[in-house]
Amino acid sequence: MFLGTYTPKLDDKGRLTLPAKFRDALAGGLMVTKGQDHSLAVYPREEFAALARRAAAASRSNPEARAFVRGLAAGADEQHPDAQGRITLSADHRRYAGLSKECVVIGSVDFLEIWDAGAWQTYSEENEESYSQARSEPLSEIL
Repeated sequence: MFLGTYTPKLDDKGRLTLPAKFRDALAGGLMVTKGQDHSLAVYPREEFAALARRAAAASRSNPEARAFVRGLAAGADEQHPDAQGRITLSADHRRYAGLSKECVVIGSVDFLEIWDAGAWQTYSEENEESYSQARSEPLSEIL
């Protein structure tokens, strides 16, 4: 499982060092794609393949499903971390997520999210109270 919050820096070549504790799980290859809320999603290759298959099985007559599949597939980039655990984020991915030098990598259970540090701070502040006040009824599928 991918858990926790980490603050790696993006270098001048667009490389980001993945947290050391996740490198073994991602050593076989990973997929970087555009995520929700203008973050990047990093999946182990097998997890991404399973997600892509589930998404592709959705009804092609549903415009939201088509848009999701297109965004997921078109925005995907296969990466293999180098010896230092770095991956290179494309210029399009950096633009989409508004990444600057200061980044935040968060664990989202079965994948990682990469955020610009300022965007993550804003998101966290805006959503902290709703998380703290969450009740089980609206979240019955989760809790």
